Amino acid sequence: MKYCYTPRHFSASNEKTIRTANKIIETYMADGLKLTLRQLYYQFVARHGLANTVQSYKRLASVVSDARLAGRVDWDAIEDRGRVAQEWRHYEGIPELIESAVRTYRLDRWRGQEIYVELWVEKQALAGVLEPIAMKWHAPLMVNKGYSSSSAMYEAARRIASRLTDGGDGAHAYTATVIYVGDHDPSGEDMVRDIQSRLILFSCEAPIDVIKLALTMPQVEQYRPPPNPAKRTDARFRAYAAKHGNESWEVDALEPRLLTSMIEAQFARLVDVEKMDQVRQWEREDKEELRKVVAKKFKTKERSFR
Repeated sequence: MKYCYTPRHFSASNEKTIRTANKIIETYMADGLKLTLRQLYYQFVARHGLANTVQSYKRLASVVSDARLAGRVDWDAIEDRGRVAQEWRHYEGIPELIESAVRTYRLDRWRGQEIYVELWVEKQALAGVLEPIAMKWHAPLMVNKGYSSSSAMYEAARRIASRLTDGGDGAHAYTATVIYVGDHDPSGEDMVRDIQSRLILFSCEAPIDVIKLALTMPQVEQYRPPPNPAKRTDARFRAYAAKHGNESWEVDALEPRLLTSMIEAQFARLVDVEKMDQVRQWEREDKEELRKVVAKKFKTKERSFR
């Protein structure tokens, strides 16, 4: 929605920035995606030659903020995923409550699968882009925000281990895979090792594999996201620089559609899609039965204050 709170005139250069921002935004909104301001900025850098500097980011942020207030940029197109209010759900009656439960009804879609899969991402800002994929595949989405605490890694390892068995009972998988998405920088390159070693430690040697799907050096060479100076203060800088040089790259710079298509393809490679589709069919049949019961049993009550 566009709404003008503060009318204003923009310079020719800012008008061009606003038009470019809207073109980028419209592309992603057509796919049902929202962008963070930083993701929008990286599209300016990658597609339109904007200098990758702190000053450029701040200038774009200022122009976009003013444009939103002036009714020139859709308020629903850009979100701040770090500042979200916790709201409490309410219902108009029992039928609406039950319908909400029916929509979220899931059977265990991993039943019969040989590989159990989770999706992990380094940054909270990408969670909104990845949530629809995780929901589709019924896979836990973990935001590790850098090196995770021992408590978080312990809980994750026990969760994954609970899905594994050395037998073929159909309810458990034989192995687990974590699809990991993170930056290509000194710490980001080391996190796969850290995650895998601690998951195996806390799960008592369970067969868990961690795949860094993005961002990799072949992807950097192919898609050429804008570089940043690698942090020299990082304890892993020297080893990283010896292998990759002094530049680093953020996974946010990849186009969301490209990133999601890569993740979708990885899930499809790991999952027995036919078995999971069968579980989805059972879900649909159960939902139809539940809706029939609700329609027969309950009627919406009219309530009003007097």
